Amino acid sequence: MKIVHTNAAPAAIGPYSQGVVANGFLFTSGQIPLKPNGELVGGSIEEQTTQVMANLEAILKEAGVSFNDVVKTVIFLDDMADFAKVNEVYAKYFSQNKPARSTVAVKSLPKNVLIEIEVIAQIS
Repeated sequence: MKIVHTNAAPAAIGPYSQGVVANGFLFTSGQIPLKPNGELVGGSIEEQTTQVMANLEAILKEAGVSFNDVVKTVIFLDDMADFAKVNEVYAKYFSQNKPARSTVAVKSLPKNVLIEIEVIAQIS
């Protein structure tokens, strides 16, 4: 098992890693809309989703892969009414690869954000 860490994404705010490589796969922790400096991105679901995707992209890059290598995503939403808006942003990052995905509505998320996303990517 190898721990993945990058300063281009927010540091873990608890006893976990940004990502872990094991058995040929990268498993990321759920990313919320924090900038790498720890500042929370407020505003719209689109702005928050864009920041989450930037964080995931940084972790993927640190592990030597990209969104093209993602095989599964899980999206946690504060409000399922945001589903279509999230899809618009999400689709920009998965134009070539269409991974399996689950989307779940939750009661609340850390720091009361609107979205959290985690991914699993295959390491070649």
